[in-house]
Amino acid sequence: MKKFALSRPGIAVVASALSLALATGCSSDSDSDSGSGSGSGDKAAGGKESTVATKTLSDTELKKLLVAKGDLDGYTFAPADESEQFASSKEEMKIVDAKCAPLMYVLTGFAPGDSTAYVNTMATPAAAEPSESSTKDLEDMTEAELEEAMNSITDSLGGTITIVSLSSYEGEGAKETMTSVSDAVESCAGGFQATAKGETEKFTKVESEKASGSGDESVAFAVTGNADSDGIVVHGEVVRHGSTVATYYSLSLAAFAEDEAATEYDVPDELIKAQADKLA
Repeated sequence: MKKFALSRPGIAVVASALSLALATGCSSDSDSDSGSGSGSGDKAAGGKESTVATKTLSDTELKKLLVAKGDLDGYTFAPADESEQFASSKEEMKIVDAKCAPLMYVLTGFAPGDSTAYVNTMATPAAAEPSESSTKDLEDMTEAELEEAMNSITDSLGGTITIVSLSSYEGEGAKETMTSVSDAVESCAGGFQATAKGETEKFTKVESEKASGSGDESVAFAVTGNADSDGIVVHGEVVRHGSTVATYYSLSLAAFAEDEAATEYDVPDELIKAQADKLA
């Protein structure tokens, strides 16, 4: 049986994304529902001009533009707000360095800036078949049940979970958000921490990565989490399409297994493309 580099409740990626997998992994054909809510190494990488209207969009309008069932073969989509999360809102989080807040927001599925609306979804490359114990809430599981549930999910998925969100902004808000994300990647290279619901999550490193070049500008980064053993690396990308910002936060469940060498992965290119095509 695999062993996992995981603290309880673990780093934020576990509290938000892994718990999402445990709670919604059986929803193989779910339509994407909205969440609640009103570059490369040298900052942002520019892409082709987006044809998305520059007007501010509502939650309902964003939901229609969010990648969902039928937009990408081989993926399933489930609501990203129907399970235990590190925080229920931005306001619930206390982030030690405010400059790092945009990164923490991406890692918890929220809009990275002061948006007027946002929606999100969880994309998985295959339908998970969770074990019986994985239907329980994380805090109700014994250590053995937690390990069994994680084995069940990783054996079924064997791939990357991605939280995708769309957020809309007024005026120059989308551009300002991209600047704040770029600045955070640079300013928070030494890590950061956040607290919510009495739990503190620490991240030890932030590194710039090569962005996809999608949209009008894009920024990509990797964040190392502070787990019981070696830090687990997760990946994020933020892309601006006019006044709409798309964020992607990916982690490999197999990376949590100590006997897996699944450390080489990234935000799936096909998922970024599918979302960009829907926004074009």
